[in-house]
Amino acid sequence: MRDVNADTEHLVPRPARAAVLARLAVPAGLLAAVAGAFAYVATVDPNEPGHYPVCPLYGYTGLYCPGCGGLRSAHAFIHGDLTAALQANAPAVAAYLAFAVLWTVWVIRAVRGRPMRLPLGPVHLWSLGAVLLVFTIVRNLPFGGWLHP
Repeated sequence: MRDVNADTEHLVPRPARAAVLARLAVPAGLLAAVAGAFAYVATVDPNEPGHYPVCPLYGYTGLYCPGCGGLRSAHAFIHGDLTAALQANAPAVAAYLAFAVLWTVWVIRAVRGRPMRLPLGPVHLWSLGAVLLVFTIVRNLPFGGWLHP
């Protein structure tokens, strides 16, 4: 009786499989690091004082930076509370989703043997910076209290 794998083994040679696994090493490592960080934040509640350091900008000036509330947002996001996650830090939720999309595209391109390219030009980076600056300013104004973490 013939081995079923013998018929299909010629389709993907062993060196090609090894090359694919080698190309997936970095995305897999990054995913493991991010998953580990999210697992830690999921188990250690940032809403309880004493577990994480205070934001230096908030500690010295009382102003919220664009990252303030990011840990609370991640904790709520992991526990499925999207409303609380968005209230704690909406740009962080957008970043979690963008990471998931970009990581998936990276893996697909790695499997196909294509390099990951993210053609961000100065206009894109300045626009992102401007959005975060406006978010930071509005969340620190009296009428922006709904954006406080």
